Amino acid sequence: MVEAILIDLFSLPANLQNNIQGLLYNTLETIEKCSSIPAPFVYVMCCQSQGSEWKGEQESLLPALRDFQSLKERLEVVHALTTAAALYIIKQRLDEKDLSVIKVILSSLRKDIMKVYIDHLFTAVYQFEFEDLQVASDCENLQIAEPQSERQMQDMALVQSEIQMYLESLPSLNGDLTILRSSLIPEDVFLHGFTTRTGGISYIPTLSSCNLFSSSKRRDPQVVVKENLRRLANAAGFNPETFQRVKIDHANAVCIMGKTEPDNYDGIVTNQKGVTIAAPGADCIPVLFADPVRKACGAAHSG
Repeated sequence: MVEAILIDLFSLPANLQNNIQGLLYNTLETIEKCSSIPAPFVYVMCCQSQGSEWKGEQESLLPALRDFQSLKERLEVVHALTTAAALYIIKQRLDEKDLSVIKVILSSLRKDIMKVYIDHLFTAVYQFEFEDLQVASDCENLQIAEPQSERQMQDMALVQSEIQMYLESLPSLNGDLTILRSSLIPEDVFLHGFTTRTGGISYIPTLSSCNLFSSSKRRDPQVVVKENLRRLANAAGFNPETFQRVKIDHANAVCIMGKTEPDNYDGIVTNQKGVTIAAPGADCIPVLFADPVRKACGAAHSG
């Protein structure tokens, strides 16, 4: 059963922007008629013009919203400058309520690009289905010419850049990024440290905030983990492109960098310069090894 509905009103052409209230009214009317008990949460995603007042834009949609009393407590309008920002805000709302089954109602011309955003910002925990935005209550499909902005966004690299720029703009959570260091490891040979939960952007309570381990079974997407890693690399002084973490199997396999990599391993060792290796820890303890004579080091997930 659908738990949440996302109505995408981004990138509508000028001839339909003037009738955005009508489009929204027809869509909400259909949702209300078809909703089970309890009704799904509904999020309306709108583009906020640069420099515009959010309150004024919200009030412009009120005539289309006020008639739907059964949805009133479960309806939210999300304004943002970019699709990435709007989707990430909505993702936070979904995660707060532990919702995973989402229907997206949007222009058919936005479907492919929306799937790219979703692939980056969400994980396999979520289930999405798509439905075309309707012009009228008789379910006639919306047929519009492709706007210029839509053609520009077809390039996946532009989507990735937009997401990255938005995530980089987010403030750090739980304080500044902290790195703990051991006096036993010689600093003139090894750059090392243990991270804490501060300084990242992961808002999921169990992962907050400097989560550095991504999984399809978690709600924290790879792009967020990558941004956490970027911030850690800047603070610690290493190249995130040469970062390699263990592939946890809760066993005793060890990867020796430069040799054939096992499918899964809980330890990793190297004597190569300029690389950064790591092992995650939670209830299992991460252990660092340093050999100043051979100038080799290791990291292990001791599960």
